[in-house]
Amino acid sequence: MNRNVFLLGLAQALMMSVNSLMVTSAAIIGSHLATNKALATLPLALQFVAVMLTTIPASMLMGRIGRKPGFLLATLIGLSGAVCGVIGIYQDSFLLFCIGTIGTGMYTGFGNYFRFAATEVAPPDKKNTAISYVLAGGVLAAIIGPNLANLSKDVFAITYLGTFISVIVLYGLNGINFLCMKLPKPVARDFRQNTRPMLQIARQPAFIVAVASAAIGYSVMVLLMTATPLEMTHQDHAFSEVAFVIQWHVLGMFVPSFFTGHLINRFGAQRIIMSGASLMILCILLNFSGSSVWHFWAALLLLGVGWNFMFIGGTSLLTETYRPEESAKSQALNDFVVFTARDLPPGGKRQVAGAK
Repeated sequence: MNRNVFLLGLAQALMMSVNSLMVTSAAIIGSHLATNKALATLPLALQFVAVMLTTIPASMLMGRIGRKPGFLLATLIGLSGAVCGVIGIYQDSFLLFCIGTIGTGMYTGFGNYFRFAATEVAPPDKKNTAISYVLAGGVLAAIIGPNLANLSKDVFAITYLGTFISVIVLYGLNGINFLCMKLPKPVARDFRQNTRPMLQIARQPAFIVAVASAAIGYSVMVLLMTATPLEMTHQDHAFSEVAFVIQWHVLGMFVPSFFTGHLINRFGAQRIIMSGASLMILCILLNFSGSSVWHFWAALLLLGVGWNFMFIGGTSLLTETYRPEESAKSQALNDFVVFTARDLPPGGKRQVAGAK
């Protein structure tokens, strides 16, 4: 793993720490600030919408100005959003807090391209490993985000003010991280003019499989992950048992990243995608077979590993379907489809359930 891949993995960890912090606390803060408590999950929903709407313009912009300027621009947007969130909490303004979460969503819209940036700084025969190592940053995020949310919420007299100050710190650290990166410059404009139409690229069977793999994997993962705590509570399992199952699910999502790239290099992306789909089917069968803690634990562990194989496998396969000058628009379409599939059907249900 070269220096730039390491820094991109660190960037992923810091970004996802903010995201997990937001998932942990945004709805609670929204409930405190909103006059109408049914709007408590609106700030988090706006963050998801901002991610979706930013994916295409972020990729196209970075195709023109380069990755590093794009990530630095995202830092300014994210810091502005975090400052709005701090002011919103301080002034008890639900509107400002919502604007703040939109800023964090736009930041994530740029940051989701860290994995593709890694393929551009790694040798061609190491790109699958580079993607995998960047996503391994999620292991750190799973530890940092929720714990930071818990430790920072009561630091100041106003509850949760410290939470969004933590977001400023994390984004600031990532800004310094971006300055230390050496990322390639964008492809020359006259070179980009020779690109194929997007429809021609998207019609390739490999492109369809790559996008479908990541989109289906993410959608199924979020749907089952969201439903499990509710079902475990319905089955009278203790909250500590729910937390135990979710913790292992998150580990299943990200720990395999340390070797998924090597598996893809050895067996090919399509076989790893099929393995991930098989693990997800096993997860569903386990959910039907019983309702003990160990049924839920095994099912969500398999779900996490299955998502990892399908998402990384899909990303790796996608990079084989376009030329360098076609990367911006190809990645933009991929991420728009993937994160729309992730956030709209299961994500929308999650927001409605949270509001109720």
